[in-house]
Amino acid sequence: MLRPVKDLKGYALLATDGPIGHVVDVLVDDRHWAVRYLVVDTGTWLSGRRVLISPMSLGRPDWALQQLPVSLTKDRVEHSPDVDTQKPVSRQHEEEQLSYYGYPVYWEGPACGARARTRGCWPALRPSPVSLAFQRRPRPRRELTARR
Repeated sequence: MLRPVKDLKGYALLATDGPIGHVVDVLVDDRHWAVRYLVVDTGTWLSGRRVLISPMSLGRPDWALQQLPVSLTKDRVEHSPDVDTQKPVSRQHEEEQLSYYGYPVYWEGPACGARARTRGCWPALRPSPVSLAFQRRPRPRRELTARR
């Protein structure tokens, strides 16, 4: 089932050892139309600090309870690099975030293949059903035969 990205706003994020906050925004790569980060408000737990969470850390959503599990600990999120979520995220900030969490960069690397720079990719992830739905599929070739 396809869901709008705006529906994620307000969803609770659950670390492996407890809740870390809720989604307040979604950052999309405007060139490749791919979700790159969830902006998460940590509420009173970290004095209202907002953090970026990569989709690479997301588990299977619980749509009924509006919860998104992440493969991170609260301590890992607490010590993540600071970023001003009111400004565009620079490549330098992305490198800091991805390096801190141990994720590969999505804009280069052999796992991405030759089209990485033109189409974007997440080398550590399998294609999601949503991304597969938007990929162009080649039409079957119809062989032309001469009528006799």
